[in-house]
Amino acid sequence: MGKDQIVAYFDSIADKRDQWRAKNRYYHSEVRHLLKFLIPEGLRVLDVGSSTGELLDKLKPSRGIGIDLSPRMIELAREKHPHLQFLLQDAEGICIDERFDYVVLSGCIGVLQDVWKVFRCLRKVTTFESRVVITYYNGIWELVLKLAQKLGCMLPRRHQNWLGLSDIDNLLYLNGFEVIKQGKKILLPVSVPILSWFFNRVLANIPVIWRLCLVEYVVAKKVPLQESSLQCSVVVPCRNEVGNIEALLKNLPAIGVNPEIIFVDGNSTDGTVEKILELMPSYKNKFDIKLIHQIPREEGMLNKPAQKKSNKMLKLGKGDAVRKGFDKASHEVLIILDSDCTVPPAEMPKFFLSLAESRGEFINGSRLVYPMEKQAMRMLNLYANELFGLIFSWLLDQKIKDTLCGTKALTKQAYLKIKENRSYFGDFDPFGDFDLLFGAAKQNLKIVELPVRYRARTSGDIKIERFKHGLLLVQMCFIAFRRFKMLLMSKNYTEVSKG
Repeated sequence: MGKDQIVAYFDSIADKRDQWRAKNRYYHSEVRHLLKFLIPEGLRVLDVGSSTGELLDKLKPSRGIGIDLSPRMIELAREKHPHLQFLLQDAEGICIDERFDYVVLSGCIGVLQDVWKVFRCLRKVTTFESRVVITYYNGIWELVLKLAQKLGCMLPRRHQNWLGLSDIDNLLYLNGFEVIKQGKKILLPVSVPILSWFFNRVLANIPVIWRLCLVEYVVAKKVPLQESSLQCSVVVPCRNEVGNIEALLKNLPAIGVNPEIIFVDGNSTDGTVEKILELMPSYKNKFDIKLIHQIPREEGMLNKPAQKKSNKMLKLGKGDAVRKGFDKASHEVLIILDSDCTVPPAEMPKFFLSLAESRGEFINGSRLVYPMEKQAMRMLNLYANELFGLIFSWLLDQKIKDTLCGTKALTKQAYLKIKENRSYFGDFDPFGDFDLLFGAAKQNLKIVELPVRYRARTSGDIKIERFKHGLLLVQMCFIAFRRFKMLLMSKNYTEVSKG
């Protein structure tokens, strides 16, 4: 759902907003009660996604500004609350030259296209004494809320991100915010005499039961971010991706100073190499572009008739292409970007900043946070990814939501440590993802996941063979178990026996 569609939708419901609030009066009063407890009166407050302004008015700020993407919502808010200021602005590009004591995002996380960008903008309007307060729905209520929307019991939402508390915490962390406290409230969101009071004032505060509450909240503060002058090398493995090369170069931002792009071709037969060579001069002022080959090409091979195109992964594997690219890289930050553009190239600065600002030492893309485009990933693949994420989080003792996202970033120094100790696991991984993940975990690097949007392919064919490579993933689970869990248990057992 694009921005224009989101704006059109909220414009269309703006005049009925008060009716929907009245229909769910009890729920909104409970959310307001929570926010009034968290945000003292008489302070400077910015309300992001302010709708028609009721919440900001009830918070009684000394200086209150609300921003919203819907012109009609802003128009109504100005009419109803002339003592407050309402601005038509995109939360992903806040333009306010002012600092606030509190910034509140109540229930709007679900309609934001890029939560990372929004949190990044919050640094402009906060000080180190400011507080950011976020409320959102608990994901376990997703089916109940969707049913309520279909039954006409609550305002329908056409676009919804279902971010858990851990996802929100992680996105705040990546942008230099520290979570001070978090919790859950409202176990019964409708008014039922006696029961509502008992559920929401007593049961909702009991350990374990509180996890079932509808509303999650977070309070965070800004912390200093480390400044860095690191430079970046983007390694792009490619095999028969001629239709994606130009889009990749066009949409990839210039990251840092004198960024380097290293295309590693896997013996393409569709004109990929020729396309790269053709485009190099057009982008020479933006990137330092290099082209290397997994398999050395004979002199004059480019002029020979094209061979029969193969859509399968080269036997050497993508992992070999990544390693060859890393070995040729000149800069301190190494980023892997898949040439199919299913992860938008525009996301790459986030990976660079996460390393440059010391948010982590190994940044792993995660496609399993935001909703995906239709057909971007088959349902079976999605469930398998989620399962492998749980397994590898347990095996590596660090949370890994998406083990197979090809977009990753690390410093060259960290990579050299992984490379030096690669023999511990062996050369078993044709993808390269697990070679790096296992190595990072073994070197005790801080692995941080960065949510990315995942799109359907617009050109070329997928190189993964689901069942063949699925069996390889199972094999990798056993390798990780043997190397991370069994050897550790064996060592402890040996030491205990000797004692």
